[in-house]
Amino acid sequence: MKTLVVFLLLMNVSQHASALEVYEGVESVLLLCKAPSVPLDPTLVWTRHDLSLPVVHQRSLTGDELTDQNQRYRRRTSMKTDSLRTGDFSLTLRNPITSDSGTYTCTITAFGNTRTLTAVELQVKVSHPVFTLEVYEGAESVLLPCHIPFVSGPTTVVWSRYDLNPPTVHQRQQEEDELTDQNQRYRDRTSMKTDALQTGDFSLTLRKPHIFDSSNYTCTIRVTEEEPRLTDVQLQVKEPYTFPAEASVILAVLAVAAIVGLGVYLWKLFYRVPQVEVDSGVDSVQLACKTTHHLPEDAKVEWKDSNFEKVHVYKNGSDQPEEQHQVYRDRTKMNEDLLKTGDLSLTLERPTDGEAGKYTCTVYNKERKILLKKRVELQFKVPQVEVVTEVKSIQLPCKTTIHLPRDTKVEWMVKSSKKVHVYQNGSDWPEDQDQSYRGRTELRRNLLKTGDLSLTLKYPTDWDTDTYTCTAYNNRKKILIKKEVVLKVKVPQVEVDSGVESVQLPFNTTLHLPEDAKVEWMDNYTSYNNRKVHVYENGSDQPEEQHQVYRDRTKMNEDLLKTGDLSLTLKYPTDVDNYTYTSESDGFDETMRAASVPHQKESDRSSSSIPQ
Repeated sequence: MKTLVVFLLLMNVSQHASALEVYEGVESVLLLCKAPSVPLDPTLVWTRHDLSLPVVHQRSLTGDELTDQNQRYRRRTSMKTDSLRTGDFSLTLRNPITSDSGTYTCTITAFGNTRTLTAVELQVKVSHPVFTLEVYEGAESVLLPCHIPFVSGPTTVVWSRYDLNPPTVHQRQQEEDELTDQNQRYRDRTSMKTDALQTGDFSLTLRKPHIFDSSNYTCTIRVTEEEPRLTDVQLQVKEPYTFPAEASVILAVLAVAAIVGLGVYLWKLFYRVPQVEVDSGVDSVQLACKTTHHLPEDAKVEWKDSNFEKVHVYKNGSDQPEEQHQVYRDRTKMNEDLLKTGDLSLTLERPTDGEAGKYTCTVYNKERKILLKKRVELQFKVPQVEVVTEVKSIQLPCKTTIHLPRDTKVEWMVKSSKKVHVYQNGSDWPEDQDQSYRGRTELRRNLLKTGDLSLTLKYPTDWDTDTYTCTAYNNRKKILIKKEVVLKVKVPQVEVDSGVESVQLPFNTTLHLPEDAKVEWMDNYTSYNNRKVHVYENGSDQPEEQHQVYRDRTKMNEDLLKTGDLSLTLKYPTDVDNYTYTSESDGFDETMRAASVPHQKESDRSSSSIPQ
C-alpha cells in the first residue's frame, strides 16, 4: 500500500518540458527535477532521446552508474549525493556547448514501473566575446586569447584579419598548422599551443608586434555539425615613449645605482604572493582580498584553490553553493555588501593541512572580463614533538574549540595509514588499532566536551617517529577537525674511547615482565639483516642463538626480569661494532631502546684482536 501511495504522488509531478537558455562559456547549468517523495530502491535516469546512446546520467542507491553514459557527457554531469533521500534529482551539466542543446528527460523506475518526472528543453547559445589588448612595439610577443570549454569533434581554427588580403593570420587543422594561405607579413611570427585541441586553448602568440599589427583579429572555431564560434580581439600596438638624450643619460645613471634595491622592492610589491600561516587544526582562517576599485552590482566573485577547484562563488547578489566543489560545502563564507566595501576576503572553516597552497580571488563583469585577480598562499605550521626513548609516555596535542556532537568519531593515524587509536560511540575501539599500538595509547576523559583530543603514546621508540594525524568526523563522515603533529623519538647514544675493555648499553623499564619473557638484543648490520647480539630465554642466556661475532663478548644482569634492568655489557668494542642496537622483549611488539657505539680511530684498528 505504501508503494501505491508513492506512485500516486509521482504521477502528480509536472511532465511538461521547461525551457532553459544559457550561453556557451558558462561554468555549468542546472537542469531541475524534483519529486515530493521517493519510492524504495529507485533508479533515476536523465536521457536525451535524440542521441544514439541516450543515457546522460544514471543514479541508484549504490551511487552513480555510468557504464551506459554517452561519452560526450563523461566527467561533465553530477547530482547531489543525497538526491535519492531528498527527492532533488536536479542534474548539473558542466561546460555546456551548443551541441548540448536538446530535450533532457528525468525518469524514475521502481518495482518495474517507470514514470517521467520532468523534461527540460536546453538551448545553449554561442557567445561572441570581445577582448581589447594594448602592447608597446618592441615587446617580445603578445597573446591573443581564444578559448572553448569543450571540443566534441574534428575542429578547424582560423585567426583572421579582414582588412588584409589574404585575411588569414594563422590556421590550425586537427593536429597541425595549415599556413599555405597565411598573409606573408605574419610569416614565422605566429604560433598556437600544440595541445590546443585537447585543452580548448586556441590563443594565438604573435611575436615582435609592430605598429601595423594594430587591428581587429577574429578567432573562428568550426566543429563538425556545430555552429561556428567567434572571438574578436582588438589589438593596439603603441609606439614606445622616447626620452630626450639628457633624460636618458640621467635615467641610465639612476637605474644602475638603484637596480638591485628597486628590483627587489618591485618583486615583493607586485609578484610576491602574500602568505597566511596558521597552526594546524585551527577552527578557521581568513584569506584576504581587498580592492578600492568600484565593482558593478552584477560582478561575479570566484575563489579557486591551487587545483582550480571552486572554493566559493558569489554572483547575482548571493552565494552560489551549488557551484562549489563538494569538499568546501558549508565551510566558506564572505562578508556582507562585499561589492560595495571592496572586501572580498574569504573565511575558510576547519581548514586541513592538505588544503595548503595558493588560492585565487577573481572578479568578473557580466561579459566575463576580469576586473580583479589576487592570490594568497595558505600555509600550516605543523607542531613537532621531540623525545628520547627513555620517557615512559609522550602526548601528541590536538585541541579544538568547535562543538563536537556525541556521535563524533576520533581517529589518530600515521602516514602509512596505520590506525593508532580509534574512539567512537563514547568508547575506544582497540580492535581497529594496528597491533603495534595495542595497549600503548589512550585519550582523555570527556574529550568531546572539552575538545581536547590529544593522544598519549606510551613507551615511545625510534620506530614511532612519524607524522601523526588527528581527525574527527560526524556520523556522515564529514571532517570536523584535522590536525597533524610530527613526532621525533631520538635514540640515546653511548660513546666510548677506543680500546676500552667493555661498554654498557643501558636499558631499564618499569613494565612488569613475566617469568617466561624472552629478551633479544639485535644490531642493524644492514637495512634488511639484523644480527642477534644476545638472547635471554627460559631464565638463562642462549649463546647458540647469538651471531658468531658476539660469542663470549656479551652478558646481562642477574634477575633482569624482576629488576627491569635489561642493560647489555659488550666486551672489547671496536669500530666494527658501530651499529644501532635494539632490545626487544616477548609480549611487546615495539622496540624499547637503542644505543650506538662510535667508530674507532683509523690508527687504533691494528690493536683489535677480535675476529670479524
